[in-house]
Amino acid sequence: MNKTYFEILRAGVNSTLQDSGRSHQYHIGIPFSGAMDRRNYLICNKLVSNNLNEVLLEFAYQGPLLKLKNGKALCAITGNVIFNIIRSNNIVEEGKCYKSFELETDDQIDIISTNKSVYGYLSVNGGFKGDDFWGSCSVNTRAKIGSNNGEKYAFNQKIILNQNKNNFKSKQLKHLNYKIEYTRVIQGTNYDYFSDEAKKKFFNDEFIISKLTDRMGMRLEGPKIKNILNPNIKSEGLIKGVIQVPPDGNPIIMLSDHGTIGGYPKIGVIISADYEKIVQLTPGSKIKFKLIDLPQAENLYKIHSLETQSILNQIK
Repeated sequence: MNKTYFEILRAGVNSTLQDSGRSHQYHIGIPFSGAMDRRNYLICNKLVSNNLNEVLLEFAYQGPLLKLKNGKALCAITGNVIFNIIRSNNIVEEGKCYKSFELETDDQIDIISTNKSVYGYLSVNGGFKGDDFWGSCSVNTRAKIGSNNGEKYAFNQKIILNQNKNNFKSKQLKHLNYKIEYTRVIQGTNYDYFSDEAKKKFFNDEFIISKLTDRMGMRLEGPKIKNILNPNIKSEGLIKGVIQVPPDGNPIIMLSDHGTIGGYPKIGVIISADYEKIVQLTPGSKIKFKLIDLPQAENLYKIHSLETQSILNQIK
């Protein structure tokens, strides 16, 4: 029996397979990785009746142009995404995010672009066939690990679909991606390395997200944050969302594919409840920080988790 697959007619900017990420590998220098926007990842899988940790396709900015071969598939796209469905008879349908749709052999999905955001997601009923590395199929292109030999997809490759579950019930969700006013952070381990003036600048002034931003990290431009002790320290462990300040004074936010150790002082850590918001900010966007304490961060995470579950429960 021939396998059902997508033929890649255009790869897009950064199309990779992602799942919920790999854990317990920091000690060998492998970060968590996984889908950048976890909420949209979970919603995308729920819309096609998948397990919530199923493998799907993550894309950034311009997405791929895909043609389905040898079968049919129930699909969904989440995020703020502009896309069309091109049927085999050349009829073009405007795609709708957060609504599952069925494809037949030789139908195409043209994911034109994300809209004022960075990441979008494509799921299929049954998921995509990925290669498991340390408990996850997620691709980390810097470390060259994960599905597709750790590389993003290229023109003329195939993305194999797992056998579908014959569950082709259409589902829909009315969902708006939230806006962001400021990004909340807790103190980093080297918070006292910075003067009161530097801290005031960090929390009162605006920063601009530079073009030097990818799944590994986000470089900011704006007021220089001066270090009063030492701009370089012995390398320490890093986590997702930590904000390092190198000698040039321009902060760097570590994202999902970050290095696991670093030698720059850490002024703060973005709270988990705000992480999905900042990864969707495009270069040129403004970002402003607000300091909160750990108990507040924990409560906000609980609220965020409950909100996510409530959204998922709406998908029947």
